[in-house]
Amino acid sequence: MSKPTAFSFANLSPVKSGVLILLGEDGAPLSKTAKALDKTSGGAISRAVKQRKFKGKKKSSLDILVPEKLGVSRLLIVGTGTLKDYGDNDWLELGGQIRARLSGTDNPNVTLVLERAKTASAVSGDEAAQVALGAMMRGYKFDKYKTKAGKKDPDSGSNDTDLSKLTVQCANVAAAKRAFVACKAVGEGVILARDLVNEPANMLGPKEFAARAKALTKLGVKVQLLDEKALKANKMEALLAVGQGSAKPTFAAIMNWQGAGAKGGKPVAIVGKGVTFDTGGISIKPSAGMGDMKGDMAGAACVVGLMHALAARKAKANVVGLIGLVENMPSGTAYRPGDVIGSMDGQTIEVLNTDAEGRLVLADMLTYAQKKFQPKWVVNLATLTGAILVALGKEHAGLFSNNDVLSEKLTRAGGEVNEKLWRLPLGPKYDEMIKSDVADMKNIGGRYGGSITAAQFLQRFIKDDTPWAHLDIAGTGMSAPKTDVNRSWGSGFGVRLLNRLIAETVEK
Repeated sequence: MSKPTAFSFANLSPVKSGVLILLGEDGAPLSKTAKALDKTSGGAISRAVKQRKFKGKKKSSLDILVPEKLGVSRLLIVGTGTLKDYGDNDWLELGGQIRARLSGTDNPNVTLVLERAKTASAVSGDEAAQVALGAMMRGYKFDKYKTKAGKKDPDSGSNDTDLSKLTVQCANVAAAKRAFVACKAVGEGVILARDLVNEPANMLGPKEFAARAKALTKLGVKVQLLDEKALKANKMEALLAVGQGSAKPTFAAIMNWQGAGAKGGKPVAIVGKGVTFDTGGISIKPSAGMGDMKGDMAGAACVVGLMHALAARKAKANVVGLIGLVENMPSGTAYRPGDVIGSMDGQTIEVLNTDAEGRLVLADMLTYAQKKFQPKWVVNLATLTGAILVALGKEHAGLFSNNDVLSEKLTRAGGEVNEKLWRLPLGPKYDEMIKSDVADMKNIGGRYGGSITAAQFLQRFIKDDTPWAHLDIAGTGMSAPKTDVNRSWGSGFGVRLLNRLIAETVEK
């Protein structure tokens, strides 16, 4: 794995070595620092701007042949468009765009000067921290199993050269340092989630995943691991049924962060599906693309990443994260289509498709969360259905909820961090589609509305008075679209969204 970049913040001052990056706004490509350097260089910078017709348009850039008297090894001006229109996401994406242009640099020590050209107002500490976070997230690459350095793949998103240090110069250094403490914690949580999703299933089974969750104790999170004996004692038959065909044992991990203490009251609960590999079981999947099913634990990965973020930034909130960890395999001991199985809350389930296993995992974990913690509200995440990809593609995750207020808060938080949600309906007519003749329900509802009937299944395990939301992240949690801040197959989707939700609704 690449070494993490060291980030620091400093006051605006002359730079005499390393790589220097400046901002150029739309219509004002030379900042105050750039104009000073242009004067020192005898007009070399302004001549380059004119010759290349650089206007400071968003996502444009200008690499300048550096005059020797400037001292720096490379000078890069990055176009920003109009900075007065920027929100948090724009500053974050700017950091990613800047990091992308540092591939192959001869000097891994970089100074970024953040200043506006069009107005006298300074870049705020929060904005500077978002830029650094964007660079941190864009710099991620998963290469731990590569033994030889190869040629750069322009589509891989990795960078030729690890960036050892990025110094961000700005006018509000103290504020930037304070803001980056929380940003860095969230970035670490995203990276942890990405690492988990990217791991191959032979390296990360349920037991190994549970150990990764257990490591959060170093940050003050109380972690309890439930092995198969404990799961049986809790009558978590649905979760156990999914794993009974695998040689690998099933686990659950309960991560408890009490950042608000007794005054914070009951916690909120975040529940994740952790199927470390999904063959489909007896209802086996087609071989094409099955390797992607190492990522069928992206929901659980998000929960672990979120708990890291909350603990690392010392969030003043009581949050419990719960994940069911299991491998779905076909064998002589696997559960079968036609089987009737029990669940922790006593309801019975007719299994018609063993590839609809994630909802069985979540059913018992949702029940456990409510019985053991009586949470204020519950959100679960899962790469649950291919049908959500048909409905929404990879631009939005599906949102289902029994509570309009929680749904609206989730949607707003998702919009603020650019992890977008789209709410889909629930209702009695959809619920009728999962009625069974031989049990309380069946685990599939037929060809139509597959994402909705999966959500209806989950809702049957939610108490009527518990606000609940289900996020179907099958299109966003793995094999996600490339963005300015993510070039990884595993995106870490949901960590920033839920961190923002908790910051805005629980901590405030």
